[in-house]
Amino acid sequence: MAVRAVRGAVQLEQDEAGHMDEQVSELLTAILERNGLTGDDLISIWFTATPDLHSDFPAAAARKLGIVDVPLICAQELDIEGAMPRVVRVLAHIESDLPRSDIAHVYLGAAAALRKDIAQ
Repeated sequence: MAVRAVRGAVQLEQDEAGHMDEQVSELLTAILERNGLTGDDLISIWFTATPDLHSDFPAAAARKLGIVDVPLICAQELDIEGAMPRVVRVLAHIESDLPRSDIAHVYLGAAAALRKDIAQ
């Protein structure tokens, strides 16, 4: 079994805790489903949020999904002029037999424009 990394992102419509929970949960669920993963396959997850998001920690959504025994950390994205606003990004480290080329990176909604080269 190899260690792999899965990327993903979602743009929120507003900075509101309930909306963040909903959108981050949707993103994490899609990452797990599209890669045939369960919670036992997760090693750790890094979340980043753009500086305009203040309502909650993205990791809180993972805990509400039942991801309770996986190390999670949140950090702030660089404040780059012209960058897409209200974005939560995910970098999940996983155990998987999938080759790196078959990993499905998930960019939902408008966030698909961030990485057209790897979004699936």
